[in-house]
Amino acid sequence: MSSSIARYEAFLINNVSTISSLESSLRSITWLLPGRFKDAELASEALSALLNVMSMYHDTLLARRTQGDSKYRPLIPTSLHTRFTRAWSEKNERYKWAARALQLIKFTELFVEMGLRRKVSLKVRWRSILLLEVIKSILRFVLLGITRKPLLSPPIPERDFDPESLPPSSSASSPTLAPSSPSDSPPSTPEHLLNNHTPLPPHPLLASQSELSVEEYLLPKAMTTASMKPSLSLVNTLSSPQDWLAESIYILRPLVYVSLLISDRRSNRPLITALVMEVLSRNLRRTPPPSAALERTEYARRDRDMLWYLFRGSIWESYTRPKLEALATQASRAPLFGIFGAFMQDWIPLIDEYYYYTAS
Repeated sequence: MSSSIARYEAFLINNVSTISSLESSLRSITWLLPGRFKDAELASEALSALLNVMSMYHDTLLARRTQGDSKYRPLIPTSLHTRFTRAWSEKNERYKWAARALQLIKFTELFVEMGLRRKVSLKVRWRSILLLEVIKSILRFVLLGITRKPLLSPPIPERDFDPESLPPSSSASSPTLAPSSPSDSPPSTPEHLLNNHTPLPPHPLLASQSELSVEEYLLPKAMTTASMKPSLSLVNTLSSPQDWLAESIYILRPLVYVSLLISDRRSNRPLITALVMEVLSRNLRRTPPPSAALERTEYARRDRDMLWYLFRGSIWESYTRPKLEALATQASRAPLFGIFGAFMQDWIPLIDEYYYYTAS
């Protein structure tokens, strides 16, 4: 088993660019499958879940490869999110596995719900969704207790480098997609040496017609406060009971929403309660200083996620869905927008049938 995993890892490293392109192509296909045939949405979500899980595994291997290669130099600096989550994953084993488990559930929860809808009763299906939310809340509180900082989403490092920038593997026995035989011919001349009589283009700062000032050129290259901080300190620790209360309310919000949906799906009580908890958490949380770029980015993402309430409860039924249905009908009649209209008409019923399509 270990030898098979080692061969697969070697195969991945040697063909990382091809595999990355394949993942991207398959991910695009998942958006077009729903509505094409019976249970197409299940096939689409199964493929999407598989791709997400495999990508998480691939990202782990590639990160291990780049960290172990002293010759690797990233073309762009590592993002603050990746620095923070990677530092905590390396420092604390419980954080690493809790974060991976949480992300694995988020990758597969919609696929699980689709399978439950076809196999069990409505009551068992909602109880299973409640169980998933309980597990997610526990994992989030575990992460909160370890870091004592606001949670980031996702809690694991993301791939923020070009796979083609990885140096080739030195292993000659690793499998490849197309095995190549060693060439007897001398190495070819690099492109930049084929014609050394052609002058290089002038630098923008030296070009007489350039309007770029020295300040404008140097400002993006200047080091920020966040780039000087240790990775573990990119997000400030929760310092007051109000900070802890705000983060706890944010974590419990989806669990409370699902609990109320199970007992009362016809009234607006679940939606109003979730919205009140969302607004309360937003008002109680601290205002990070301008130097806390990572924390400000996370709070901005949470604010954007409030738009998902347009696809829930009475807001969806009385406002958003009629608007989208009218837009889809008009688009389907237009010559150039017919595909877009058909795409919307295939996806609108899925929002009615599945909770996790609009869960944040």
